[in-house]
Amino acid sequence: MIRVLIVDGSALVRKRMKTLLATDSDIEVVATAMNGAIAQRKVERLQPDVITLDVNILESDGIGFLHSLMRHHPLPVVMMSNLAQSGAQITLDALAAGAVDCISRPEIEISQELAVNAGDIIDRVKIAAKANLQPSQAVLSATGSSQTVDSAPAIDSEVAIIAIGASTGGTEAIKDVICRLPADTPGILISQHIPGSFSKAFAERLNQSATISVCEARDGQPILPGHAYLAPGGRHLRVKRNGKGFRCLIDDGPQVNRHKPSVDVLFKSVAETVGARAVGVLLTGMGDDGSESLGLMKAAGAFTIAQDEASSVVWGMPGEAVKRGHVSQVVPLRQIADKILHSVSHHG
Repeated sequence: MIRVLIVDGSALVRKRMKTLLATDSDIEVVATAMNGAIAQRKVERLQPDVITLDVNILESDGIGFLHSLMRHHPLPVVMMSNLAQSGAQITLDALAAGAVDCISRPEIEISQELAVNAGDIIDRVKIAAKANLQPSQAVLSATGSSQTVDSAPAIDSEVAIIAIGASTGGTEAIKDVICRLPADTPGILISQHIPGSFSKAFAERLNQSATISVCEARDGQPILPGHAYLAPGGRHLRVKRNGKGFRCLIDDGPQVNRHKPSVDVLFKSVAETVGARAVGVLLTGMGDDGSESLGLMKAAGAFTIAQDEASSVVWGMPGEAVKRGHVSQVVPLRQIADKILHSVSHHG
């Protein structure tokens, strides 16, 4: 039985969330709380397995509540966030502080929106209960100890594209990898399962921390060395050939593997368009999106990397790729950037 504490400033949301989660026989809502102070006391007394946390609580109580929780009572936290730009910023702060996932928090038609997303909410709570917490991530983010590879030798290879896919726990994992790569790294394409209004804020946050330039990908944008292009939330990212080079292709097609952007869409296009001149990296995330198409990249001659189980928040996507034999090497998170650089510099 998964014991859940619901923390939300709205009495209606607390009531509806409790009713929703109670429909699953594997979940028990042990309590609700209207603010961080009450939640802290209930955590100490009830010791829940998972917390769902309203992003507005953090805006009023401060991100310090989550830092304190992770320091004294570390447990999986699923953020309930509105999709506005302000919600994106504070949610990214929360993910950096140790929250494992975020889901859309309804603002108007509360009952209707929760009912529509009931299956996804329940799935995410269940996945969070099994999450492998990475408390060191909040420390790394706060201290800036994730270092770029300034002393790396100049890269000399035929690799043109590095493709990275991630989901649950992926925002901090991607940051760890990107911030360790030097300015002459081949062009990077990133597909992270993220809401539409979050991707621009996430790209800006990466760009502030990294040596390479990071942006939200635009349709037709040239893919250049020393640059990383993040799939816009709610749209797929593909690669297309442009003479001797490559460009981003933004696709507003249907969901693939229940996701948009989908890692499979990106990796499949890289396999077909770039072939052996690519490196594929599959990071932490629930489900199996990207696991099959990583095999297509490997079959096309690309070097493929999967994050290992110990450093993954959820070893779903990379684990599936490993099980299917689609991975050249399984690597701890903090060594992935070095492995990318090694595979690029020794290509061919």
